[in-house]
Amino acid sequence: MVQNARDTAHRFETSATDPRITRTGRFLRRWSIDELPQLWNVLRGEMSFVGPRPTFLEITERYSSEQARRLQMRPGLTGLAQLQGRNLIPWERRISLDISYIENFSLWLDAKILCRTIPLLLRGTGVYGEGGAVKMHDLA
Repeated sequence: MVQNARDTAHRFETSATDPRITRTGRFLRRWSIDELPQLWNVLRGEMSFVGPRPTFLEITERYSSEQARRLQMRPGLTGLAQLQGRNLIPWERRISLDISYIENFSLWLDAKILCRTIPLLLRGTGVYGEGGAVKMHDLA
């Protein structure tokens, strides 16, 4: 994105045609290459390979007690919500899938999620939601 992008439009929305996203940024986002720096967070122990995706603090402050359960586990690079459509599914469903992951956590489940994530990355689908937009503020 361009410099100061969060200050020039809605902080929690973006789209495939967002003018704040550079040409290089569009390519990186399409193929999820922009996620690679998060590997550093995994190496530092701040993130896992699998788990609920991290979100903005401003969003987590609006969570209900049930939604806040997704914060019980270290955030991950991929998870059940990514397998079900990434940004094509509503936030409520994503949070529900994250809570389900926490309740059913196992190394076997992690292995299955990692294996199923690879083809999704190669397809590059679900980066943006319905109509090419991502809205992260549609919490109840």
